Amino acid sequence: MDLGIKGKHAIVCASSRGLGRACAQALAEAGVNLVINGLNEQRLALVAKEIEESTGVSVIPVAADVSTEEGQMALLAACPEPDILVNNNAGPPLKDFRQLDKNAMIDGVNMNMLTPISLIQQVIDSMAAKGFGRIVNITSMTVKMPVAGLDLSSGARAGLTAFLAGIARTVADKNVTINNILPGYFATDRLEGVFKAGMERTGQDRDTVATELAAKVPAGRFGVPAEFGNTCAFLCSQHAGYITGQNVLLDGGLNPSAF
Repeated sequence: MDLGIKGKHAIVCASSRGLGRACAQALAEAGVNLVINGLNEQRLALVAKEIEESTGVSVIPVAADVSTEEGQMALLAACPEPDILVNNNAGPPLKDFRQLDKNAMIDGVNMNMLTPISLIQQVIDSMAAKGFGRIVNITSMTVKMPVAGLDLSSGARAGLTAFLAGIARTVADKNVTINNILPGYFATDRLEGVFKAGMERTGQDRDTVATELAAKVPAGRFGVPAEFGNTCAFLCSQHAGYITGQNVLLDGGLNPSAF
């Protein structure tokens, strides 16, 4: 399918690995020029080269912490008026809420709520003026299905979801959409942290923990990052202009709710 976004420009945050990397790759395959982002400059440069060579689009790597004002300024300096913004950031580690002090909670809210809001504030008006904009926020299935130990991540991302729900409706008539993708268990580095926590809790080895966790997913497996990236690319396409303010759950059927 031609997504109709060839030649557009996108900022994809935290895109040197995992789900962010998959989103960048899928957008590049649709012909979108990219600004990608990560903390490891060498890794980021390698990813930029790989995407450029495999797709032929322009890829600008910006090594910066997107949670900081300086990092956001660097991204916007590289692409002042993006057509597409994919918000993504690392989440707080699995931890009992009793162990969270005030600073940890402030950091978590900044990473997973305030940072994407700040970036949206700075790009949404130019999108509306052009008559095209796609904003996708990578959140988590825990927004709908809380997991003990990920309370800070869930709370901040749920706050982002509620904050943007009304805003999405204010720009829909300008062909600007805001949607969220809620990943379940995907085969990325972050899943290793879940395995580790399971190993510590049960005393089982990694393979046993991984097998038992995958068995809980109705699909019987973990998600493949490319599946996530392609969903993101579709939401950014010309064909998805009538989808806005939605939470797209990609969890292999793990959440049993009908709505």
